[in-house]
Amino acid sequence: MADQASPSLIEPGPDHPGFGIYVHWPFCAAKCPYCDFNSHVRHDPVDQMRFARALAKELSHYAQRTRGRLVTSIFFGGGTPSLMDPATVGFVLDAIADLWPLSPQVEITLEANPTSVEAQNFKGYRHAGVNRVSMGVQSLYNDQLRFLGRLHDADQAKEAIRLAREIFPRMSFDLIYARPGQTPQSWAKELDEAIELAVDHLSLYQLTIEQDTPFFKLYRNGKFDLPDEETSVALYEMTHETCEKHGMPAYEISNHAKPGEESRHNLTYWRYGDYVGVGAGAHGRLSLPNGRVATSNEYNPERWLKLTEEKESGVISEEILTLEEQGDEFLLMGLRVREGIDIGRYERLSGRAISPSRIADLIEHGMIERVGNTRIRATREGFFVLDSVIADLAS
Repeated sequence: MADQASPSLIEPGPDHPGFGIYVHWPFCAAKCPYCDFNSHVRHDPVDQMRFARALAKELSHYAQRTRGRLVTSIFFGGGTPSLMDPATVGFVLDAIADLWPLSPQVEITLEANPTSVEAQNFKGYRHAGVNRVSMGVQSLYNDQLRFLGRLHDADQAKEAIRLAREIFPRMSFDLIYARPGQTPQSWAKELDEAIELAVDHLSLYQLTIEQDTPFFKLYRNGKFDLPDEETSVALYEMTHETCEKHGMPAYEISNHAKPGEESRHNLTYWRYGDYVGVGAGAHGRLSLPNGRVATSNEYNPERWLKLTEEKESGVISEEILTLEEQGDEFLLMGLRVREGIDIGRYERLSGRAISPSRIADLIEHGMIERVGNTRIRATREGFFVLDSVIADLAS
């Protein structure tokens, strides 16, 4: 595609999104009541090496179509990738290294849950090549962890954070806020503690109620309430101000980092770069000779495994995106990020121009602002109504 640079040793940046590999491990020890990700509980042991061989086969399928691309990031997501044996992780990483050139600065992230058994594997993951861990802590209070259906307690979470800081060059952890009954005062105390525990990155998400989750049914039946809009706004504002004060500003709506410590893999998504997605339910975006292609894999782990073993991959859908779809995706992803979007790149992707009068109107209303001569970004006020901002720009 004209929009994509040819394979090179250029490191990622706003104008060079990078090329990522996403590996989905779909298994969890238990399903959290708020989670709508593709995660599955299996009571019988999983044949990890059988899945690893299938992942390697699917990786090979995509390597043939993206030969020579420089891999700038690898991300093991889930599910719970920290249920994988270190040998399984190493097998998959070796397969990737055999198929593509890796950047000397390649970021290799593994999502983890901070139970004591999984934390014991951290040294094995580091030896396999993982250089960044992202942990689903979600709260530092035991009563809130029980509400969120987590299997660990606060002490286990803090011990896992300490261990990760010792073993990995980079680490991050997630917290969920705007929980039932939460006040700005109680969140301020928890957030201060989290910042003290963190090294360079925090992901801080407001609790949302997704359909087809246990929380959806409980919330619909009035079993708990969420903070009202005014409190949610206050919590969001305080989160951004507190993190910024401690040198970890928001570089994306829900992600905070010291400058230079942003998640490079997630920036590839938000900068609308190319990435291969392998594993059950994984998605990908690839610029190929026939256009920009959206790939989607079989959702069920066992069906994905059977498909991949019988064929070259578990993909069930490959869609060539229209120019309009590419433009819409670019806006949706890029305006989440503090660096914003390049207007010229949007016009090349979408085949249409953004109305100067719409840009001027959104600037006048404080929803977006210019960054230099070629970029625009959402303001903090614009983040609250980002869907409307995107719709205005795309119309």
